[in-house]
Amino acid sequence: MKFDHTNEHLDEEMVIIQANIDDMNPEWSPFVTDKLLEMGANDVYWIPIIMKKGRPGLMLNVLIHANLLEKAETVIFRETTTLGLRYMRAACHRLGRGFEKVTTPWGDITVKTGYHRGELVQFAPEFADCERAAKANNVPLQAVYEAARRQFGTEKEK
Repeated sequence: MKFDHTNEHLDEEMVIIQANIDDMNPEWSPFVTDKLLEMGANDVYWIPIIMKKGRPGLMLNVLIHANLLEKAETVIFRETTTLGLRYMRAACHRLGRGFEKVTTPWGDITVKTGYHRGELVQFAPEFADCERAAKANNVPLQAVYEAARRQFGTEKEK
């Protein structure tokens, strides 16, 4: 299967939003993450930190396009206990991406590909496909994952 891998690009209109939070129930973090991703955030992650007076806390990090900043602020202020946010301008270089299918003894697996200047530089079997095949066939997840990697590599050598 052929794909157009010309979608590699540099996006210079990104913002990283950060908040250090020490008074929020950490169980809320996945809910906040989902809300931010649903409204268009490119990435959301949490880092455990030690704050003043030795208090444990979480640092929220959100990568978002600048035109969605106001929406992200609304979600963060409504759904967390933070009283303030930090902003840093960012540029993101994204590889050209594609998806290809390979056939393994346990079924078809999607492989995500990354292209830099038209050259394949990254590939990885999709976890959900590997997990589904492993469970359905009662085989180790690692076996499915490695079979998909080998098959993809073999097909690319042709």
